[in-house]
Parts: sequence; C-alpha cells; structure tokens
Amino acid sequence: MTYEEARKEAEQILKGAEVPDAALDAWYLLEYAIRKIEKKETGRTWYLMNRKESILPGTLLYYQELVSRRKQRIPLQHLTGEQEFYGYPFYVNEHVLIPRQDTEVLVEEALKRKKEGMKVLDLCTGSGCILLSILKNLKQGTGVGIDISEQALEVARRNAKRLGLEAATTFILSDLFEKAQGPYDMIVSNPPYIETEEIAQLMPEVRDHEPRLALDGMSDGLYYYRSIVSQCRDYLKEDGALLFEIGAGQGAAVSELLKEAGFVSVQVIKDLAGLDRVVAGKAGTKKGKQEKDV
Repeated sequence: MTYEEARKEAEQILKGAEVPDAALDAWYLLEYAIRKIEKKETGRTWYLMNRKESILPGTLLYYQELVSRRKQRIPLQHLTGEQEFYGYPFYVNEHVLIPRQDTEVLVEEALKRKKEGMKVLDLCTGSGCILLSILKNLKQGTGVGIDISEQALEVARRNAKRLGLEAATTFILSDLFEKAQGPYDMIVSNPPYIETEEIAQLMPEVRDHEPRLALDGMSDGLYYYRSIVSQCRDYLKEDGALLFEIGAGQGAAVSELLKEAGFVSVQVIKDLAGLDRVVAGKAGTKKGKQEKDV
C-alpha cells in the first residue's frame, strides 16, 4: 500500500464514522505517524514527492491504530498530544480542555492592556495556554495559574517548561481564590460556562473526552463568573483588569455582573465569527455601585 492509498483509506474510514474534517484529520495523522515511526519531518511537498512510494509496514500499522482511535471520536489532539495556540505548541491530554482559536481573542485583549512587569492571575488555567501566551509577549511579566485539578496543573507546568517560562510562572492547586495571594495587575479566566443540561448535546469529542470539570458551568452557565466576580476585587490592584472568555449569548449577563461589582469600562468583544467571546472591565473604587454611577 502506498502513502496515498493509506491516506485515502483512512479518510473514507473517518467519513464513515462521521468524523468532522475527516480528510484533514487523515492527513494530520499520517504526518504524525511518519514523524513518530520514520523520524521524518514531512509536509505537502514531501507528500507530493513520495505519495506513490510504499508505506513502511510499521508506519502503516501505527497509522491504522491512530485512525481506529479517531474513528471512536477520540480528539485528534489527544492522539498527537499537541495543539497550536497563539502561535505556540502546547502539550495537551485528556485532563485539560483543548485550546481553541476563539480563546486567542482573550489573549489579544489582555495584551492590549499589558504593562511591563505585570503580574497576571489565570483562574481555571488548564493547559496554561492563556497565561503562557500572555507571558511570552510581556517584558518582565510573571504569572500564577490556578486550577482545581492537579493533573491539569501537571500539563500546565510541562507547557511552561516547553516555552521557557518556568521561572516566570507558578501553578497552584486551589479552588479559585482559596490559595491566591494578590494583588495582581490582571486576572484572566476561561471558566466552565456550559449549562449542565447542554453538555449531553455536545460533540462526542468534547462530551466524552474532555474533562467535564472544565465544561460544566452549572444550571445557567454563570456559576463561576459569579464566584470570581464576587471575590476578585480583593486580589486586583487599583485599576486592575478582569477579562473572561464567555459563551455566545452570555455577554449581557456577565457584563452586568462586572458593573454591579463596581467595574468600569466594561466591554464585550466579539470573535472572528461575530459572536460574543470576551468580557473585559477595569476595577473601579471599592466603594461599590454608587461610585461607578457618578
């Protein structure tokens, strides 16, 4: 069997299993198999030049195993162990959410508010992709990532080492602010925000293979936003920034939470698809709602 025949066969298998982007996944898995077994760096040019060559038996066997697992709707990123985010390669596994392109909007908005030497807190840090992407673009910045899952924190520490940010980061096992020590210039978070009853309707890749702990935002999806907003003022510097990723349709509700807590300059930022994606605000005085309305 040639490389081309193997790829086409894989594509048909994945299409039969109704895997989204079957052709693309067949290609990515072939690249990965060649890289792992044959220790070759491939690409479109390599493939075009070698597609009629016979695939090595060991490569074919490994490739078929990967395709079989993808057919079971195991996420591609769990098979390859990697996902690119904000231009950086992040290690991922079943203990963390797979970084999404939409979340890059949160990083971009955070960097619009950056200061040299800024101290950042990332709640529900998961893989660490948000915090680490911010710190890669800061001068003398430091950050703390908090998560309730030690397995997720192990992934985040591995990514900090991969990106050369071990000295700039600390990762803490904590239930939100339980073990946090402020103040911070900025707090960012992509908390669980999916309504509990909606989780059963998610794609199998998400519903069955990504951590429910990182998905479930309780009955209305707003539980963690309320918890963070109600406590965060004690951990933010004067004029510090708070930025959330949100689900589509949550912009108004989360904005109101910030305003009620005395935040000013509250904004809802859309993603490339035109959907509400980030809510950002600046800490006003701690005197409360009357102060913000003056």
